[in-house]
Amino acid sequence: MESLAIAAVETPRSAGARARVNSAANGISAALQIAAPLLWLPQAALIAYAIGNVADGSASFSIVWPAFGVLAIGVLKAILDSIGFRLAFRTARQAVTELRAHAVAALAARSPLDANRTQSGQAASVIGEQAEMVVPYVARFQIAKLRAVIVPLAILLAVSWLSWAAALVLFIAAPLIPIFMALIGWRAKAASEAQLAETGSMNAFLLDRLRGIATIRALDAVDETARQLRANAESLRMRTMAVLRIAFLSSAVLELFSALGVAMVAVYVGFHLLGQLNFGAWNGSLSLSEGLFILLLSPAFFEPLRELSAVWHDRAAGQAAIEELSTLATTGRHLLGGAENSNVSTCFSRAPAVVVEKLCFRYAESESLILDRFDLAISPGEHIALLGPSGSGKSTLLSLLIGLGAPISGSISIGGHSVSAETADDLRNSIAWIGQRPHIFAGTLASNVALGRNIGRGDIAQALRFAKLDEIARTRGPDAIGENGIGLSGGEILRLAIARVAAKPNARLILADEPTAHLDAETAGGIVDNLLTLARDKTLIVATHDLTLARRMDRIVQLEDWRLEKAA
Repeated sequence: MESLAIAAVETPRSAGARARVNSAANGISAALQIAAPLLWLPQAALIAYAIGNVADGSASFSIVWPAFGVLAIGVLKAILDSIGFRLAFRTARQAVTELRAHAVAALAARSPLDANRTQSGQAASVIGEQAEMVVPYVARFQIAKLRAVIVPLAILLAVSWLSWAAALVLFIAAPLIPIFMALIGWRAKAASEAQLAETGSMNAFLLDRLRGIATIRALDAVDETARQLRANAESLRMRTMAVLRIAFLSSAVLELFSALGVAMVAVYVGFHLLGQLNFGAWNGSLSLSEGLFILLLSPAFFEPLRELSAVWHDRAAGQAAIEELSTLATTGRHLLGGAENSNVSTCFSRAPAVVVEKLCFRYAESESLILDRFDLAISPGEHIALLGPSGSGKSTLLSLLIGLGAPISGSISIGGHSVSAETADDLRNSIAWIGQRPHIFAGTLASNVALGRNIGRGDIAQALRFAKLDEIARTRGPDAIGENGIGLSGGEILRLAIARVAAKPNARLILADEPTAHLDAETAGGIVDNLLTLARDKTLIVATHDLTLARRMDRIVQLEDWRLEKAA
């Protein structure tokens, strides 16, 4: 069955998401929920026929069979409507699952070097909360829109068969409703998009402040943060109330025009049966049964439009949610890897050489190059310190080496293998990474070392001993660590990162980004000792500001000197 059309204007970014939603909102569920209200036509005919015969005093007429027919059709109508709604809800859940899967897959494939990467708090809000607004949009609005087109048209044809005047009244009243609904709908969509954006911003604000709550307390900024939170909550409340006002306005407009339409049909039929209006009927005059049949169909003519009004805000919220999900699923700067059918084997038996040639990279098109034709050659097993001020490209270079993003031009070779989409996944199996801020998960030290990898308990215990964390692991319970390393000092967090590397013996290349930042001299010295021990017979590249650490490497590469040479 053809997918349902969407009245709103499509954008290139949301076309794919809309197509997936449309494909979910079709099939048997649409047919059943459209057939159900159409059964009112035979019901109304039986009722009008029975009343007309009773009024005419037909002694031989029995009301039992029409009543039985009305009851049977009503039961069938309820069954069709119930089954159709269940199927529509099921397909709506499938549509949301698919949209979420596309958004999550796109986020997972997005490079951390992407300047346009969505904030984690906003992404969580869109995927977890706002995506649920797609369900009523698909399950209710899409079907209600089809009903509003097909059912009134069928009723209009039935009425016009008996009276062109009554059909003309309905025909004139009907278009006024969609016109006003469309005018209100444009404003509703804009209000819903603003409300969803405000919700995402507030969630991002909360997540950011929760992560930095210790810093906020240290700077005595709790009251200021609370004021900002109240201001954000008040802005969200106002935007939410704007959406609700528009929803109530759309219902009021529909009720007004539908009431006027039914009243005009009732006035015409009433005066026609009284003999005051002798026009409008194909047979010259309407019988009582025919007049009652038209009157019974008149409210049903506006009923699908009334249902559409009730779910009109679902359209605005659902389309805004689809737009947000399609924004998350928009392709940007990719994380290298994920190539299908890659048969490249890059398992190193010894320390690899690293060669960087004419590497160029920038974070955004409007920004200047961070790395401009950068060259670097590192021998197997060599220990290198990348030294330079903030913004000189140290962390960026390490990120490109491990395939967290693709350079604009130039090449990177590790152990004779070019870093590309085909090789990045396999290369990362032989690379260990120590970041500036290692992420620590709530749980045990052992689980934070394993990180879901197939590592034996003995290897984990040995890694903890190497990092001098075995005593902490013994003295603390199963929930020794909170999210983001709550309960551990900065030095202990770095030691845990060292333990993760120690539990990966097949890593022949170690990349460390500011491993001694924000540590006192004694703790930093211990971290460096562990790092150098771990890097024995391995290639080590360290990005640092620490001259003490840099002097313990085999060679220092001054990125600022390189920039000056290129400028000259």
